Amino acid sequence: MKFDVGPAGDLGLRLAFSQSPKPSLTYSLLALQSAARRQFSDALIDSIVGYTTLTLFFNPLTLDRERAQRWLEDQAQAACDSPGRADTERKTVTLPVLYHPSVAQDLEWLAEKQNMGIDDIIELHSRKDYFAYATGFAPGFCYLGTVDERLATPRLVTPRANVPPGSVAIADQQTAVYPCSSPGGWRVIGTCPTRLFDLNSDPAALLCVGDTVKFEPISMADFRAVQDTQAKQ
Repeated sequence: MKFDVGPAGDLGLRLAFSQSPKPSLTYSLLALQSAARRQFSDALIDSIVGYTTLTLFFNPLTLDRERAQRWLEDQAQAACDSPGRADTERKTVTLPVLYHPSVAQDLEWLAEKQNMGIDDIIELHSRKDYFAYATGFAPGFCYLGTVDERLATPRLVTPRANVPPGSVAIADQQTAVYPCSSPGGWRVIGTCPTRLFDLNSDPAALLCVGDTVKFEPISMADFRAVQDTQAKQ
């Protein structure tokens, strides 16, 4: 497994592995992130795990970047020699989803495109366990993979100006839930009533890199019941 370590702006270092994303690589990146937090506890400002990358941001007044780069290269080589799971236990999150054309503007389109029934789309999307590879785009947005190849579909040519919060969507082999109202170009096939980002919670984001996500189909009545419960909280 090859890798490269280089600068990421004035304050950062970026470790990039030259291989396809997979859970075992993510676990190695998470382990490296944890090690960096311990090694540079007084100097590390932030750290971000991506599909195949780890980016570390340091306080330049308290840490020499060359020393940090040598440490990161040594740790990355050790990860190549002995890949393993992250040293923090990850969680499994089950998200309820209402799959219905009234709340999913691309559900019928996808069924027609793939020559399937809507029930087939629902079954294919909800039967898999999805791995959380990365977070980004918006607070609480988590990139999950991978969908059944029969559901893989490209993004919209022109993104929508507004995608409602809770929208469950697909782009290529990825799936995700929009945590807030935002522009977006993914194909919407359902809606989830669960809050994915809440500043009053600790942590604020429900999903983290390395988590497993399951989607559970629910009825319109169940969807409204969850909404009512959350409105009272």
